[in-house]
Amino acid sequence: MPFIYSDSNKRYHTLDYYYKHKYKKKVFKVSLNANFSCPNKDGTKGLGGCIYCSKLGSGDFAGNKNLDLVKQFKDVEEIMRKKWPDALTIGYFQANTNTYDTVEHLKEKYETILNLEGVIGLNIATRPDAISEECLNYLEELSTRTNLVIELGLQTIHEKTSKLIHRGHDLTCFTEMVKKLREKNIEVVVHIINGLPNETKQDMLETVKYLNQLDIQGIKIHMLHILSDTKLAKMYSEHPFPVLTREEYVDIVCDQLELLRPEIVIHRITGDPKVEDLIAPTWLIKKFGVLNEIDKEMVKRDSYQGKRIKEKD
Repeated sequence: MPFIYSDSNKRYHTLDYYYKHKYKKKVFKVSLNANFSCPNKDGTKGLGGCIYCSKLGSGDFAGNKNLDLVKQFKDVEEIMRKKWPDALTIGYFQANTNTYDTVEHLKEKYETILNLEGVIGLNIATRPDAISEECLNYLEELSTRTNLVIELGLQTIHEKTSKLIHRGHDLTCFTEMVKKLREKNIEVVVHIINGLPNETKQDMLETVKYLNQLDIQGIKIHMLHILSDTKLAKMYSEHPFPVLTREEYVDIVCDQLELLRPEIVIHRITGDPKVEDLIAPTWLIKKFGVLNEIDKEMVKRDSYQGKRIKEKD
């Protein structure tokens, strides 16, 4: 039985499918580093950030913060247009916390990218504790003019783990911000991480079950990767903890897909670390191998996104 949101061998709702059917064209995102800070680094919420966060603020593939945003954008666009000359583009504010500034400064940065030819929208990665009421109102207005997506980092619903990874906000804060964004008709994509220290498979499934009950439009599933020069690397060196094998990760992801509503778009389904900084797990280097194994496992199970929901009905 073919999956309803697929015109390929994929049995889950891929971002490529979503873009192709919404815009009738190829769409690619351009990752940007607007040199924002983070409340979990500057002392507002904490110091040092989350234990897994790289020195580039989880924006390892974003642009060079020393270059202006237009230069960052054009450098990537030039390369991508060689492959997709007629594609549409989305500006992705990726590194650090991209609503953590005055609305005046946010407008300056966002509008600069929106004014570029061929840009149809913005994806803005941020934290649920870093969106002020003034910012919310601006985002609401912005969403009436462009295709706006707010990406919220959650990682896990489990407070014990959240404290261990030094997340700096609780589940209530996250849930309330999702509600506020959706009340303003702003699309929400949530980031989660599989393989966090001490979490069981059931813990990871519970995170997805919780999110499936919320009004979210997309999800990014990451595999925990341990990068050099992070607090997590120090923890791993001093007190080694089990890291998921590729087989374990594939099994967990397939279970998570079965628990998610079919209309939720899967924006990411594995990690994508910089090879030179990666300590573990090394199997993440072969990204397409992981994707292929997920596809194969879904076929083996004769499964698809949302299957367990359907079985309950």
